[in-house]
Amino acid sequence: MAYSKVSFFAALGLVASTGLAACTENPSQLADSGKGTLAIYANGEEFVQQGFTTKDGWQISFDHVYVTLADVKAYQTDPPFDPQKDDNLEATTEVSVGQVVTVDLAEGAAPVQVATLEAPAGRYNAISWQMVSDAEAQPLTMIGTATKDGETVDFSVTLSEELGFVCGDFVGDERKGFLDSADSADVEATFHFDHLFGDAETPADDPLNAGALGFEPLAALASDGQLDVDSAALEAQLSDTDFQTLMAVLPSLGHVGEGHCNETQL
Repeated sequence: MAYSKVSFFAALGLVASTGLAACTENPSQLADSGKGTLAIYANGEEFVQQGFTTKDGWQISFDHVYVTLADVKAYQTDPPFDPQKDDNLEATTEVSVGQVVTVDLAEGAAPVQVATLEAPAGRYNAISWQMVSDAEAQPLTMIGTATKDGETVDFSVTLSEELGFVCGDFVGDERKGFLDSADSADVEATFHFDHLFGDAETPADDPLNAGALGFEPLAALASDGQLDVDSAALEAQLSDTDFQTLMAVLPSLGHVGEGHCNETQL
C-alpha cells in the first residue's frame, strides 16, 4: 500500500479506511449514523516531555523526538486481543490513518494528536502502527542534551530501523476507546524511552535496566560535546555488544499505556 506524507496539522482531518467521510456532520447526524469521532494520540510520556536520568546517571532533556508513523489502525476486536497470549487479532471493526505522519513526542506536555477519524460507535480495544522511513524522515530521531558530572553532550540520534507494533487494550488510570454515537473517544500509541536508556529511579537489577543500553556508550562517541549519529554510524562505532543491546531493546518501545504489544521488525 502506498502512503502519502502529511504534516501533523493536515493529519487531523484524515478519513477512515472503511470509506467513511471526514467528520463534517453535526452531532445529531452522527447519532443517526451510529458514528462518532475517534482521536489517535502518540505519547512519549514524562520521560520525553520532562526528561529523566538514565540508568548510568545521565540527565537527559529532549528538544525533539520525531517518530514517523504509518498504517495506524484502531480496532474493535472480539474476542479481546491479548498480545501476550494471542498471535492473531480478530477485528470486527477497523479504522485507519491512510497517510504517513511524523509527530514530535516532545512537543508540549501532553500526548500529541496523530489524527481524528470518523468511526463507527463501539469499543476500540486494540491498535497497531508501524514506524517507517520516507523521503523526509526516519522512523525515530532523538535530539536533546545529556549532562553528567559537569559534562554536557548535545546529541542527535537517528535510527533507521523500521518496526511494527500490534497492541491490545490501553492499560492506565483511565480506560480508553469507548466511542458512543455523536460523541468522541481516543486511543493511544505509547512509547517507553526508559527501555532504551534505563531509569535511575528503577532498581539496577530490574529487567528494564538490565536490558537497556543506557547513555554512556553514546556519550563515549561524542566529540567536543557533540554527538550526531545514525544507525550506520552506531553499528560502526559502538561495540558489537552495545549495538546488539540497542537492536534487541528497540522493539520494546511500543506500548499502550502500560499495556504490552507484539513487536515485529518490518
